[in-house]
Amino acid sequence: MNFDLNDEQKAIQALCRDFAREVVAPAAEELDREARFPYEIVTKMAELGLMGLPFPEAYGGAGADTVSYALAVMELARADASVAITLAAHVSLGSSPFYLFGTEEQKQQYLVPLARGEKLWGFGLTEPNAGSDAGATQTRAELRDGRWIVNGTKAFITNSGTDITAGTTITAVTGKDERGRSEISNLIVPQDTPGFSRSKTYRKMGWRASDTRELSFADASIPQENLLGTRGQGLKQFLKILDGGRISVAALSVGLAMGAFDEAFKYAQERRQFGQAISKFQAIQFKLADMKMEIEHAQLMILKAAWEKDEGRDFALSASLAKLYSGELSRRVVNEAVQIHGGYGFMDEYPVSRMYRDQKINEIGEGTNEVQRLVIARLMGL
Repeated sequence: MNFDLNDEQKAIQALCRDFAREVVAPAAEELDREARFPYEIVTKMAELGLMGLPFPEAYGGAGADTVSYALAVMELARADASVAITLAAHVSLGSSPFYLFGTEEQKQQYLVPLARGEKLWGFGLTEPNAGSDAGATQTRAELRDGRWIVNGTKAFITNSGTDITAGTTITAVTGKDERGRSEISNLIVPQDTPGFSRSKTYRKMGWRASDTRELSFADASIPQENLLGTRGQGLKQFLKILDGGRISVAALSVGLAMGAFDEAFKYAQERRQFGQAISKFQAIQFKLADMKMEIEHAQLMILKAAWEKDEGRDFALSASLAKLYSGELSRRVVNEAVQIHGGYGFMDEYPVSRMYRDQKINEIGEGTNEVQRLVIARLMGL
């Protein structure tokens, strides 16, 4: 059993760590305050090859493995969760469906510019009345004269309305199966499709610099060949997509915890009370020790899931375990980081305030904590 990263993984980790410190962190507070999408940072990430990190070079990617990708997300989230989720959603939800299920023509048309970072893409699964119960999808797509006519609404869709977004892949009911149940398929909807509209960005508690919108379809018309994968297999397809996405969100969660730990560790050595740095008090030392222990545990869980994926093994259970644990650990670590800062932790001038707001969605997105426990129980055979 070897826990050492290889040279390529170390290089990508170091590249992303330096980029996060030098480019992302200095801009994070302003981007959050202004709820401004980080176009300049996305452009620089594309230049570094990060937007297509785990995809083959033949499709415009960098050809890196999932472990490298997880390390990259961790380092970015260490500086700013909004930037990290922009990358993570673009790779795992926007681009991966084309790589996993697209025809060669679809990969060339859509995946190549996405992997190069020239465009962004959304993935529309969640609806106002279909969140955890994704099978309750109400968006409908009817095939008429060689075109899909789409009607419905999607909610909370990341990267769906930026100036560089090229479209969104959505789940829609395309008919009934032989047992009379809804047949769900995945459809490719380009941004300029008539009848396809995006709302203004949501006003959010956290991830304020990321792009999140509601999408509406009113007789939106797309070609029949915009079906992604096999008709009626949409449910199975997005469950596979979410397995990989859980590694992304787990990495984002632990990266956020790493950033909060960094801030708390530094502050504890600078802040003086009763004639000495508060890091000299056992109460603070124990908090920092517990934070470090949990972060180390979560990192190992995530890298194990990523390694299993790279090895072609069944990684669904490991991904769910990592996602659940990392989301809950990020809450505990960020909360303690704010506590160590005391009153200053409540002020937006300190990064831990932003991190506290950014953390909560880690326990909701890509499957809530409750859903994760259901998934884990099912995968255990219960």
